[in-house]
Amino acid sequence: MRLTILLVMLSLIRCLVDAQSQPPVTNHETLARLVTADLAARRFEQVVVRFSPAVGQELDAAKLAASWDSVIKQLGAFDSIVSVKREEKSGLALVYLTCQFASGKLTLIIGFDPSDRIATLTSMPPESNAVWKPPAYATTNTFTERPVSVTTGAWELPGILTIPNGKGPVPAIVLVHGSGPNDQDESIGPNKMFKDLAWGLANRGVAVLRYEKRTRKYGVRSSSDPQALTVADETINDARSAAALLAATTGIDPKRIFVAGHSLGAFAGPRIAMGEDRIAGLILMAGNTRPLEDLIVEQMRYLVSINSPTPEGEKQIAAAEKAAKELRNPDLKPGMTVDVMGAKLPASYVLDLRSYKPGETAAALKIPMLVLQGERDYQVRLADFEGWKKALAGHPNVVFKLYPALNHLFMPGDGPPSNVEYLKPNHVLEQVISDIAAWINADGKVK
Repeated sequence: MRLTILLVMLSLIRCLVDAQSQPPVTNHETLARLVTADLAARRFEQVVVRFSPAVGQELDAAKLAASWDSVIKQLGAFDSIVSVKREEKSGLALVYLTCQFASGKLTLIIGFDPSDRIATLTSMPPESNAVWKPPAYATTNTFTERPVSVTTGAWELPGILTIPNGKGPVPAIVLVHGSGPNDQDESIGPNKMFKDLAWGLANRGVAVLRYEKRTRKYGVRSSSDPQALTVADETINDARSAAALLAATTGIDPKRIFVAGHSLGAFAGPRIAMGEDRIAGLILMAGNTRPLEDLIVEQMRYLVSINSPTPEGEKQIAAAEKAAKELRNPDLKPGMTVDVMGAKLPASYVLDLRSYKPGETAAALKIPMLVLQGERDYQVRLADFEGWKKALAGHPNVVFKLYPALNHLFMPGDGPPSNVEYLKPNHVLEQVISDIAAWINADGKVK
């Protein structure tokens, strides 16, 4: 659930079903093209009648229209479908339609259940068509890569271990994703933040483990009980398993294993490290110290403010404020759900985060920490960076780095930041790579 990163996307509807059946005979690509044509022609009622009951309860024609309008507002008018691919997953026939809009591309994802009803409707930047080129600071002859599997109980996640050439043992980092069902590279459009980090750090003598996020591979089955899902299921447990995998890997120094979390991964970083002796230090990249509900409203107000004010923009702000109110609901109990702008969160997830104070947890740790923040980041703000500073003021071994020109992905830009810039090819700033490597190679010691 990409909650702290409000990218250009339709309402996040992930009502995956566990139904098992014979492959349907319907041409789902044709059906998905018809749905896309209806969206483009604003025939939202014709789309809604195709919804499964679960989706229909969450998304009516008015909400669908608002979601589509938010895409049009940021990417311009719909032009055409440029590519289509299909796969079977979790009992659904998923169709990925990469669409060209006036100022960019977006991939619509439409999932059909065994009865050919729409059981999931969402979108993402067109990762399958994105062209990533290696950054200038990473040469491929300095490291090797091999596939690994990060295993936590019944959940097995494919990953890649990038190891510097030469004699070991070497220090190593586990990369922990931000919010949303991220791939191992944390891909957003043509940009791959984690791949930049892995290749750049391997060039500087640091091994890096990155892996597919559990919610990307398993969806609703990311927890043994979907109604009891917490951030431990989504993020924490797998990060600890990844650290254990590194500790048992030949060529890796088991006493120099670090965790680098981005966004949600940084927010959860102190909990990942608490009580985990394998972790020698934390790198917190654009981690929030304030509650999720505060960020949702702040981000929506900002995105509306950088465009001309419209009634639709005011509706989006109102929706964000309503979501924040639901997240703060004092009567929330296990078994209930929370509607966050179309996404259904189990109460267990929200209640778990209420009791977690990342700054206080970080302050109780004895390990060194490196806290990084981009000044152009509109998703996690300087208020959060200051929150880490305040919480860790008495910690003996913390380094803070602020980068004036960087956005939430630690990529450079200028002018007012927006989510549209994530769809333009870019790379993590080399200075960020160098700062992390220098800090690790000094074993987190403050200079």
